[in-house]
Amino acid sequence: MSTEEHTQSCLVVGAGLSGLLAARTLCDRGWEVTVLDKGRGVGGRLATQRIEDGVFDHGAQFFTVRGEQFEQMVSEWWAAGIVEEWSRGFATPDGRYEPDGYPRYRGSTGMTAIAKHLARGLDVRTGQRVVEVARAGRAWRASTESGAVLSARCLILTAPVPQSLALVSAGAVGLPAEVREALERIDYQRCISVMALLDGPCRTPEPGGIQYSGQNGTGEPVWWLADNKRKGISPVPAITLHAGPQFSAERWEVADETVALELLGYVGDFVGAPVRRVQFSRWRYSMPVEPYPEPCLLASVAPPLVFAGDAFGGPKVEGAAMSGLAAAAQLIEIAEARP
Repeated sequence: MSTEEHTQSCLVVGAGLSGLLAARTLCDRGWEVTVLDKGRGVGGRLATQRIEDGVFDHGAQFFTVRGEQFEQMVSEWWAAGIVEEWSRGFATPDGRYEPDGYPRYRGSTGMTAIAKHLARGLDVRTGQRVVEVARAGRAWRASTESGAVLSARCLILTAPVPQSLALVSAGAVGLPAEVREALERIDYQRCISVMALLDGPCRTPEPGGIQYSGQNGTGEPVWWLADNKRKGISPVPAITLHAGPQFSAERWEVADETVALELLGYVGDFVGAPVRRVQFSRWRYSMPVEPYPEPCLLASVAPPLVFAGDAFGGPKVEGAAMSGLAAAAQLIEIAEARP
């Protein structure tokens, strides 16, 4: 049986970095906000998983800082013990460490630590798959697979754009033609992530990360290799492999065992020990190919609807953070402009 709650200030769909920062910003202004996410936990691609004693970051691996606003935020996380510096460069496919002096940061216990920190004190409801969003007079209504129905005056959608579009389509929400066209142009690369628990030490060179993409490599079939023990988040040898976008697309439907053999065989010289267990994550919406040029997209003013996430403004962790802040700022501006 469905249950409907009173109309609150804002609903946020997606408990990744964008959604949590938007919710946190609005709550700090006194708004009543609920965040809904289909996953078992918060973070989205800030994803950390435990396999036996091994700890794996299997989504976003690290982040950098460019802008002043994000730098201030990261300084606060650092002071709270939420993040640490990992390295100032990574190894190349031939095993050479190439420091460049530019800091890369990680969550202190894994990337999910950042999301868990941001979620504290928020009304975040995980395991709630939203199946439809619809207009309800001057408000928005979100219906979940479990039968819950929530209403709010404002709505922020931070899920991957195809999923967000599916929600508004299910609720027969008419978007302006130029808005829908802009959203439908956003495409994503796929990524197969392999987590391998080892029976002995890994041979990965300092600092525990190898970039196979870019100037010194093609990124195919392997894009990235991380030694989570050397990285500082796993007490035992545990590696994460990210396949390149072409390999991931071509092998998307191939059996896990076959994919594991191919990828682990490619990096065998760095593994250095028998593999005890393997698990997979398949990121269908790993990285936007051409992000929307602005940090968020206002699709409706009455009632307010904002699209946000890593497909807006920039695909990296900082871009996702700035998108969440921009979405919240957009709603605050609309609210304060009302007579």
